[in-house]
Amino acid sequence: MDPSIKIILLGDMGVGKTSLIHSYVLQTFQEEYKTTIGADFLNKKITIDENQIDLQIWDTAGQERFQSLNHSYYRGSDCCALVFDVTNRESFQNVSRWKEDFLQHSEPEDSESFPFVVIANKIDLTEQRVITEEEIKNWRLKNSNIPTFETSAKNFSNLDDLFLELTKKGLKRQSEISEQVIEFIVNNEDETTKEENQKKCC
Repeated sequence: MDPSIKIILLGDMGVGKTSLIHSYVLQTFQEEYKTTIGADFLNKKITIDENQIDLQIWDTAGQERFQSLNHSYYRGSDCCALVFDVTNRESFQNVSRWKEDFLQHSEPEDSESFPFVVIANKIDLTEQRVITEEEIKNWRLKNSNIPTFETSAKNFSNLDDLFLELTKKGLKRQSEISEQVIEFIVNNEDETTKEENQKKCC
């Protein structure tokens, strides 16, 4: 069975989460905007180092009244993408809130090192852009240098690089968790063996 990576996209309503996923997976740009209710996902297979990876990419509602529905979909995510619209300052200001919301409701054991990526979307709207690269850089410096990708769902800019990075981060997290589980099992077996030997001696 191919390895499976769960990627979840979070961000305000209208930042382009659905369009990003459709452009990447289906290679089509949605001109008409349709509000996401709850959550939905699309699958895509990619190849890394001759290994096929099954991506499960989750789209979530950005409207506040649907956010409580989102929380049940957070769990089990291997990587989280925080999306904002470069023409919408409020959506950029809310990136940190989305990050905290995810950590609060997904409750990952590795909350300090959980992999995030920030997506600055709609860069094709150059004349309407209000968020500068310098502002994004400053945010990164204050937030553990989280990787940032400037994208456009409309012209497909940087989508392959973005989802490749998300996949690699998800795979790395799975590998680290597996190593921790193996270490835990080995340590428990050592303790059990030690106790059994002590009983035999006595």
